[in-house]
Amino acid sequence: MRDLHRMRLAIASAALALGACAPTTVNTASDEAAIRAAGNDYQTAFNAHDATRLAAIHTPDALVMISNTPLASGSSAIRTSFADFFKSATPSLSFTPTRIDVASPTVATDVGTYTLTFDTPQGKVTDRGNYTTIWHKVNGQWRVAVDAPVSTTPLPMAGEGAAVAPAYPPDVQMVANSSLGWSDFAPPGFDPGMKLAVISGDPSKTGAYTVRLMFPAGYRFPVHWHPGAENLTVVSGTFQLGMGNTANWAALKSYGPGDYIYIPPRHAHFGGSPTTSPSVIQLHGQGPFQVIVGPPT
Repeated sequence: MRDLHRMRLAIASAALALGACAPTTVNTASDEAAIRAAGNDYQTAFNAHDATRLAAIHTPDALVMISNTPLASGSSAIRTSFADFFKSATPSLSFTPTRIDVASPTVATDVGTYTLTFDTPQGKVTDRGNYTTIWHKVNGQWRVAVDAPVSTTPLPMAGEGAAVAPAYPPDVQMVANSSLGWSDFAPPGFDPGMKLAVISGDPSKTGAYTVRLMFPAGYRFPVHWHPGAENLTVVSGTFQLGMGNTANWAALKSYGPGDYIYIPPRHAHFGGSPTTSPSVIQLHGQGPFQVIVGPPT
């Protein structure tokens, strides 16, 4: 009887040991659906330019490896990297997973394709490529542990610089002030009354442009910004300008003929002319010239 009891204990111990060594079941369909949902949250946060929300979708020690960009390691660096990119480029992202492999209950890989568009001083750029993402499940939530997009968009070859460089007119051009053709210019959100004259280039297209704007006496334009830089010179009258995300008309500064102002990209401003006289300013920069009402987001 004693030997039989010992045998039963041995069998029970062996069964427990085998159970402990058995692999944990992976619910592939459920985990894949959760990873796709997390990917959708990533796209939504990216296109909302929400760097804090994006960083939260990564593990605390995540690595983000983007071509021609310093490695971003950890939540703080990832948040800063995204925030800086959003300020300068106004990007938009879409991606499509082509394969998701759930390797274990806490590790999965995601491979797919992406399309990224963003602004540069030379105009909007579209980049396409492939990506590999390693996901870790942390406290029941799938989070990005390693993100490595790889661009398939060809880089300009040596000698192609002339093809993409600004196209300058080959001949001297002179435009008489008396020959300027003025037309009404009222971007959405602006009151009527402002006029525009194109001196050189096409402000609606990529490339260099020079234009003049005429403001009637007492005209006020709202807070707005531009994706590209503005080089502003006062031609005639008194031009009034203020900087900031809200219109504080008491903070306007006055500028006279010959005064020059540089306004960086995405820098909100407002202003107009005093009630005593109209004003004319000249702008030059790299198109397309875009006017976006309200503060940058």
